[in-house]
Amino acid sequence: MTYAPTPGAVISEVTALGPFFALQTHTPDARPVEPWVPMSRKLIEDRVSAVRGWLAAAGGQPLDAVEVRVAASVTHLGLAARLLSPALAAFVLHGRLLAFGLSDAYWQPVLGGPIPLSVPGTAVSAGAIAPEELTAFLDGPLGELAAAIRPFSLSPHILQGNIASALNGAATMIATARPELAERTRTAVTLLLAGPPLRGSATTTANGTFRRRSCCLIYRAAPGHKGSLCGDCVLHRDADSARSR
Repeated sequence: MTYAPTPGAVISEVTALGPFFALQTHTPDARPVEPWVPMSRKLIEDRVSAVRGWLAAAGGQPLDAVEVRVAASVTHLGLAARLLSPALAAFVLHGRLLAFGLSDAYWQPVLGGPIPLSVPGTAVSAGAIAPEELTAFLDGPLGELAAAIRPFSLSPHILQGNIASALNGAATMIATARPELAERTRTAVTLLLAGPPLRGSATTTANGTFRRRSCCLIYRAAPGHKGSLCGDCVLHRDADSARSR
């Protein structure tokens, strides 16, 4: 008989992968109380302001030295990674889908490190899904997140690149924690990157390095816009080209 874990068992196994995967659950009639708050559009906008202040302080700069759109991109990337990591893990571990509305998720919007996250106890699908059904998560919570960030004038190209980067980061963490899942994880990631809405958002170089095709802009938060580039940044392409010659 095939083992079919309960939704609670799936959540526990996902959480065991590490802090970026950790989930708590709640029921509609017993939602978390403060410091937990719903992941509403207003609070996401407030998060952009808080991240902007944090980036300015980290660089020893006045607030207006950090562009709002830079803070918005960093906010989007961080939240996308936090939402996507457990969703990818639930699929890779047991073929399950995490399905919930963004405002049904509760979080503690602390700065620095993975945020505490709680989702409805009904979020885990009752049975396994087909791999292509995993894209529903991109259209669901991540689509709502993109809509909440849209007023900050970030291009779809950057938003898609952020999600691709978050997806690759989650896959790397899963493969590190559970090497036996590496092949299945990469297969799922390849599927997601090949279809809408992520098609064209990333590529793999000749030496096997993952590269997104946009920049998250965080280098611009440093004084003089001269910060370090992320490891998967498109702006590394000149160095990649030089190594391949």
